[in-house]
Amino acid sequence: MKNYITEYAGSGVYDFIKSHVDLPSDDSFVIATSTAFNVERHKKEFRSFVNLSRMNDIRWINKFFELVNSRLNVGDTIITCAETYTLREKKIYGKYGKGLGHFIYAVDFLLRRVSPKLKLTQKLFFALTKGRDRPLSQAEALGRVVSCGFQLVEVKEINNLLYIVAKKVSEPYFDKNPSYGPLFCMNRVGKGGNVIGVYKYRTMYPYSEYLQEYMLEKNGYGENGKIANDFRVTAWGKFLRRYWLDELPQLLNVAKGNMKLVGVRPISKALFKDYPDDVKAMRIKYKPGCFPPYVALLMDEMNDSIEAERIYLEEKTKRPYTTDMKYFFKSVYNILTNKIRSA
Repeated sequence: MKNYITEYAGSGVYDFIKSHVDLPSDDSFVIATSTAFNVERHKKEFRSFVNLSRMNDIRWINKFFELVNSRLNVGDTIITCAETYTLREKKIYGKYGKGLGHFIYAVDFLLRRVSPKLKLTQKLFFALTKGRDRPLSQAEALGRVVSCGFQLVEVKEINNLLYIVAKKVSEPYFDKNPSYGPLFCMNRVGKGGNVIGVYKYRTMYPYSEYLQEYMLEKNGYGENGKIANDFRVTAWGKFLRRYWLDELPQLLNVAKGNMKLVGVRPISKALFKDYPDDVKAMRIKYKPGCFPPYVALLMDEMNDSIEAERIYLEEKTKRPYTTDMKYFFKSVYNILTNKIRSA
């Protein structure tokens, strides 16, 4: 077993795997495969599953991990690996240098990142490659594992691959609509404490929504109330957020009637539970808004933004109609004069 893993992936990978599962052991199933068939035909029971082949070469990634999930009990371990965008770029520049590397990376980007996502070229790409060697973002690689019923235990870069250790915690989500499209609907706390779908332009990599708890546990909140050092945010996502453009689809929520132009920020259940009880009690009396109080009051740090909501809600209780108008014009002025930027 040691020779097999070392020859295939290196001694560092063997040591990493051995630190998480028993090797050799009848309870451990170690394989290098990109097809579910090789897992399905293995009839023996196992408590840990290790795949030395890259996730990038599996045609139907979720179906593969859903099958593995069905063969494990809660608490059992899975170890897999993936080549991320960052590691692909690092490999290309390391092999060809910066001159030729720029050209090689640009071609690779168009062929293996863009063409699988375009309807015009998608079928041709998968017909020619069988889905092999397509790079994944770190967020998508980790998010797919979590979406299939696993909880992340450790993530480590070894030999230019990202190795992922996870434990089974539930059945797969069987998500048929991951966040691939430009428009994304997030579950947020609305009026009465009810969960509403809030629309935004997607600023994160696909499957990022499954990593919310992992990122909170790993990095916590930054000063602006968003998760610190969030690798899930794309380059274009940072641009959209910087100029508030990702918020524009919330006008659809205003049209639907579950949001209004001015109001408390629509937040996740995870963040809502961390709010002070008095603010929670006040904020669920009203619909959330596109322009939150911290924009008008220039109080965008985490604790300050909560205090901004408290000030707004107390004002709104006394003057329900004029308060929103006041906060709307102050918010627009602060944005146009560049006094505040989106996170």
